[in-house]
Amino acid sequence: MARAGARADGLPGATVVAHARAWIGTPYEHQASCRGSGTDCLGLLRGLWRELLGAEPETPPAYTPDWSEPSQREDLLAAAGRHLLAVSRVGAAPGDVLLMRMADGAVAKHVGVLARSEAGHATLIHAYSGHGVVESPLTPAWARRVVAAFRFPDRRV
Repeated sequence: MARAGARADGLPGATVVAHARAWIGTPYEHQASCRGSGTDCLGLLRGLWRELLGAEPETPPAYTPDWSEPSQREDLLAAAGRHLLAVSRVGAAPGDVLLMRMADGAVAKHVGVLARSEAGHATLIHAYSGHGVVESPLTPAWARRVVAAFRFPDRRV
């Protein structure tokens, strides 16, 4: 993942990271999207959208923890493509949204925000089942799961 730098399009990465860090400690709750109360990984993304851009662009359908797996449809990837700006995984910068596959050959169904530690190491802010919203190192095990990167649009333009 690229180091922090100029962003051609979208919201400033530092703004996105600051908002995402404000969610740290929020308990994990499937299908929820309320900072401090409960959220899942998609709920974190939805909550950030509301904080940064206003009303959500679409309401997700009810989903189960294994969503999209039975159908093998890339629902999360498709929704990200409809509302976020696609960026290169290699060029992803702090504040960008990373989509991940939790297993080889599975659909993308986990999402988090790329950040950096004070020491400059890549981190991931995400809602993780059993842990809540955390900022964890973007270890090689997590990094190899990344299938796409996106940026929040800047509606002010």
